[in-house]
Amino acid sequence: MTATKTAQPRLRADALRNRERIIAAARETMVEFGAEVPLDEIARRAGVGNATLYRHFADRRELIHHVTLSVMARTADRAESALAEESDAFQALRRFVHAAVGERIGALCTLLSESIDLIHPDLLAARERLEAAVEAVMGAARDSGRLRTDIAVGDLMVAITQLTRPLPGWGSPRTEFGGSCPHFDTFVHRHLQLFLDGLQAPARSELPGSAATLADLRRRQPQQ
Repeated sequence: MTATKTAQPRLRADALRNRERIIAAARETMVEFGAEVPLDEIARRAGVGNATLYRHFADRRELIHHVTLSVMARTADRAESALAEESDAFQALRRFVHAAVGERIGALCTLLSESIDLIHPDLLAARERLEAAVEAVMGAARDSGRLRTDIAVGDLMVAITQLTRPLPGWGSPRTEFGGSCPHFDTFVHRHLQLFLDGLQAPARSELPGSAATLADLRRRQPQQ
């Protein structure tokens, strides 16, 4: 598979803002209506013309590639900020997990997984940064004695992905524009809070199997 080309000339400030608006609009509309949402609708949501969208992204695949990079970068930003700004290591972990909801990881993983080049150099670099950021947050919580020791990054990312995946009819792909349930995020945060309570040491039960690393998860991914 040919890697998506991402080399871009330096953009003017207004062009960069348009590009960021398009990526943000694509992220939200793809979660709401599916990966095949019309590009015209994405342009309308971003407040730009169709020509502006195509000037930045040649086709849907290129746009999806950059949406994926944006979500990974923003999620890594949230992990790094939480660790830097919270004095309590487990609170930093809590903050990161709840903040990750806003990136719609669960919905986007399902929608975009078949449309991205998993071995693209930009994607590999973004994934490496994200893994390091999450590892740092979890490591600090573990070193503080507040995170149980039988949990690894893979366990955390699977839980975030699964718990932030919309239920059928609540923000799932659909054939017409109808929006999603406005209360879904409330349920997600409630369930994430329960999950986080279960991560605290001392552990109240013994988990079956072994802690899941991100390498374990990658071995189970279909190769493109």
